[in-house]
Amino acid sequence: MALIIVSVIFLFDQISKILATKILLLNQPVTIIKGILNFTLVHNRGAAFGMLKNQLPLFIITSAGAITLIYISLKGNRQARLTLYSFALSLILAGALGNLVDRLFFGYVIDFIDFRVWPVFNLADSAITVGAVLLGYAILFVRSQPKTPACRQAGNT
Repeated sequence: MALIIVSVIFLFDQISKILATKILLLNQPVTIIKGILNFTLVHNRGAAFGMLKNQLPLFIITSAGAITLIYISLKGNRQARLTLYSFALSLILAGALGNLVDRLFFGYVIDFIDFRVWPVFNLADSAITVGAVLLGYAILFVRSQPKTPACRQAGNT
């Protein structure tokens, strides 16, 4: 199930970026909802909020490392049902892959969603953010299920 989630989000992210680059002009906002939402094509050469500009090798290495660790965690967590934890990791993995592809092919990340009160972002950024919030919630508040019947009988969780 995680693979399906990653694939769908990754594809939506890439398709939205292709459309943004075909339809929008660089740094020229297009109003979608007046005073609330614009689409503004931006080439982000930094990390979140444009920090650490022009550190492409660092971003590629850290993204590849994070992708590898998340993949290993998801692969080791094969359960019949999708947990909040694995769903959150799937969102983060899809977003990280989407932005890594941009960096590898273009040397920057394509951003275009512009609320004017927040830095311009994309669907991959949204997936990473939502995934991180859900992951934090899962780690802090969701009790893990017992792994064996013996644990369940003993009342251990």
